[in-house]
Amino acid sequence: MSEVEALLRPELRGRTAYGAPQLDVAVQLNTNESSYAVPPEVVEAIVGELREGLSGLNRYPDREFTDLRKALVGYLEDRSGVSLRPEQVWAGNGSNEVLSHVVQAFGGPGRTALGFTPAYSMHPIINETLGTTWVDGQRDAGTFDLTLESAVEQAKGADPHLVFLCSPNNPTGTALPFDVIEAMLEAAPRAIVVVDEAYAEFARPGTPTALSLLERHPRLIVTRTMSKAFALAGGRLGYLAADPEIIDALRLVRLPYHLSVQTQTIARVSLEHADRLLESVDAIKAQRDRLVTELTAMGLAPVPSDANFVLFGGLADAPTTWQALLEDGVLVRDVGIPHHLRVTAGTPEETGRFLEAMARLVPTHASTKETP
Repeated sequence: MSEVEALLRPELRGRTAYGAPQLDVAVQLNTNESSYAVPPEVVEAIVGELREGLSGLNRYPDREFTDLRKALVGYLEDRSGVSLRPEQVWAGNGSNEVLSHVVQAFGGPGRTALGFTPAYSMHPIINETLGTTWVDGQRDAGTFDLTLESAVEQAKGADPHLVFLCSPNNPTGTALPFDVIEAMLEAAPRAIVVVDEAYAEFARPGTPTALSLLERHPRLIVTRTMSKAFALAGGRLGYLAADPEIIDALRLVRLPYHLSVQTQTIARVSLEHADRLLESVDAIKAQRDRLVTELTAMGLAPVPSDANFVLFGGLADAPTTWQALLEDGVLVRDVGIPHHLRVTAGTPEETGRFLEAMARLVPTHASTKETP
C-alpha cells in the first residue's frame, strides 16, 4: 500500500472511478447522448447571450439562479401540466450534482439508502462515497420489472433514509409502475424518495410523471436533466423539483456560486428554444423502436424501452460481443449484466451501422441458451 493510499479513507481504497469509455470511433452509442448537434440558430442565440454577459465575469453569478429557475418551471409546467413555483426547483452541474446534494443533506454516516438493481450505477457510488450505507434491492431477474409487492417488502425490510427509483430505468429502459412511487413513500416513512426521470422526454405516450405527486408528498424529489433530450450533455445542467423545505436543505450543502454564468445562460437560452431542441426526440424514439424490432428479428432479446436506448440480451458472452462491435467501429455499453449490452438510439445511419454489425455477429455471438 502506497503512502497516499494509506491516507485515503478506508472505504474508498480499491475502488475504481466511474467512467464509460470515451473512444474515437465512427459510431458512439454508449453513453445515451443525443447524436443530434445543437441547431445553428440555438447556438447563435446562446453565443449572443454569452457575449453580452462576458464583461461581467468579474462578478459572481446569481447564487439562486433566479431566471433559470423560472425558465425550468415554465418548461415543466408546459410539458407536464403540473403547476410549480420557482422555490420548488433546484439545479446543478448535471443531475449527478443535484443527487449529490440530496445525499449530502439526507444521507451520510449512520444512514441507509435503497435502490433496485439493475439501475443507474451512480446512485450507489454517490451514496457510498458520501458515507451512506447502500442497500442493493433487486428487480425480477428475468424481466427486470419492479413490482409493487416486491418494492414494498424490500423497503420495509431496509427501513431506509433514502430511496432511489428510476423511471424510465437505466439501463433497462423500462418505466416504473406508477403506484410503486406512492407505495414506497408509505412503506419507507422516514425516507426521502427520489424518482430519477432523466429520460422522461422519451417515454411512450401516457406514461405519467412523478411531478404530479409533489403537491401531496413533501418527501418526494423528482430529478431531471438537460443532457439527453435537450442534446446538452456538454452543458452540464441537471435539476430537481421538490417541496420548498427540501430546497432549503440543499442550500446547506451546495458550494458557493456552484452554477457559473455560462452554465446558467446556456440552460436558460436552451429552454427558450425547447421546441426546436426537442424536435429530435421523435426521431430518436423511432430509432429506439427500430432497435427493438430488428434485434428481436435477429433472435435476440431486447427490453421494450421508454428511454433513448435499448438493453438487449441473448448474447453468449457480452464482453466478447462488445469488443467485436468496437473492432467494427461501433461503441456500445457493457453494463455488467450477463448476456446483455446496452445501445443508444442514434441517427438512422448510426442505428443502421450498429444493426448491420450485429447481424454479422449474431451467428457466432448469440447464446444457444435462454438468457436469465
